[in-house]
Amino acid sequence: MKRGPLLAAYVLLAGLTTSKLVLADEAPRSVVVAPHADKSDKPPADLSGRKRVGKASIYAKRFAGHKMADGERMQIHGDNAASKTLPIGTTAKVTNIETGASAVVKIEDRGPHVKGRIVDLSPSTAHKIGIDSKDGVAKVSMEPIEVPLPNGATKAGVAAHDPANR
Repeated sequence: MKRGPLLAAYVLLAGLTTSKLVLADEAPRSVVVAPHADKSDKPPADLSGRKRVGKASIYAKRFAGHKMADGERMQIHGDNAASKTLPIGTTAKVTNIETGASAVVKIEDRGPHVKGRIVDLSPSTAHKIGIDSKDGVAKVSMEPIEVPLPNGATKAGVAAHDPANR
């Protein structure tokens, strides 16, 4: 069975590469190889301090006590949160769009690892802003208060001047 053109079309569509494989007593054949994930696959750090709107989810309770990206242990009763793009150490105000309830969180981990979500919240923070474990997801706005910069300085975020966030 000839697979050359079909395999090539699949490889192009899937963004994969091919490699020649030779086994003992066989003719060479093409094998599909998945691309290696490298640092360029990560979204760039967002140092802008701007407001963002998207979906928030709740950290699963099974992660309680696990080490987060900042080296601390996840506390289900803490104000910890995870973001893919905000730098570790960022403080931010998270507001549930539907309820209007807000809480201040500290970004201590990476995630969420689900497309379309911008923040994972500790169960207690999610409860404070009206996200229950039954639904598990809500539309929120996230406004950074203070964003750590790579040089050790900090940048004021969009919510920095709101006295309610101090």
